[in-house]
Amino acid sequence: RVALLRGEGETLLELLAPLGPDTPVGRFLAKRGPGLHHLAFATSRIEEELARLKGVGARLIDEVPRPGFGGHRVAFLHPGFGLGVLWELVETEGA
Repeated sequence: RVALLRGEGETLLELLAPLGPDTPVGRFLAKRGPGLHHLAFATSRIEEELARLKGVGARLIDEVPRPGFGGHRVAFLHPGFGLGVLWELVETEGA
């Protein structure tokens, strides 16, 4: 389950609730408890950004973009790269 709250400018806050214990969000909560799940960054060129991040040593969960919330293409980076926080790239027009 997802709820989006709009903030100032382009800021969105996404609230997640698991659909069950054996889902990505359910497993995350079981392992880490409640709190910050991930940070998302908008980009208009997701493939180029993935290549750039891989080139600087980022650990990619997704080597290629996949369908995400709202029909956007997304890709995730391993928390080991993001100071313990999962990063998400979201392809948007005009980012």
